[in-house]
Amino acid sequence: MSRHRIRVAGAEPALAAALADILIDCVEGGASVGFLAPLSRARAVAFWEGVLASVARGERLLLVAETDEGRVDGTVSVSFAAMENQPQRGELNKMLVHRRARRAGLAQALVTAAESAARAAGRRLLILDAVTGGDAERLYARLGWQRVGAIPDYALFPDGRPCSTTYFYKQIGP
Repeated sequence: MSRHRIRVAGAEPALAAALADILIDCVEGGASVGFLAPLSRARAVAFWEGVLASVARGERLLLVAETDEGRVDGTVSVSFAAMENQPQRGELNKMLVHRRARRAGLAQALVTAAESAARAAGRRLLILDAVTGGDAERLYARLGWQRVGAIPDYALFPDGRPCSTTYFYKQIGP
């Protein structure tokens, strides 16, 4: 079994294709992560190219989980608040793990690494949203994130069915 290392990625154009593979796999697996099925490869790559451009502008951190062989199996990003009165805050986005790498602690490792990277970047508060009742909601609660509440019919699953989302926050610094 491959081990993973998690690193903060730069604006590396070659990552877009690998991250697109993960996004497509998650959508095909039924995850409500902002896209409806079927998700085309071109659209997935374009999304990640936009994220990488945001990384280049210093608007977010991007973390990737890579195997010893260099295969990317997971990712998460922390976007920084755009308003000048919120420099202490970030938002956890697109915490994704390819189905081939699930149930091995990779999601927990990604979230923990994202918290550390955000803290190092001067953030003290993180927020996120997750599908209500799903694995991610249980993960965040287990990692000490505080549940704020659920919003019904907030988004859609890839097949078009509505789903609720739950908001969380976590204070990660003084």
